[in-house]
Amino acid sequence: MAEITNLRRARKARQRARAEADASENRARFGQNLADRRLADARDALASARHEGHRLTPAPADDS
Repeated sequence: MAEITNLRRARKARQRARAEADASENRARFGQNLADRRLADARDALASARHEGHRLTPAPADDS
């Protein structure tokens, strides 16, 4: 026999799971102190500069 599912409860449970996933992502993204954020930004900038340095042709200049 099929189990009866309360659609309202299922919808709310799905929304709670999404909210928890978003909260977890935000904790990971914004839960760093200033020194850690600056270190991560510096590492990202260095990686970007290294990546751009390996181009065979220079990137087009943005005149805007």
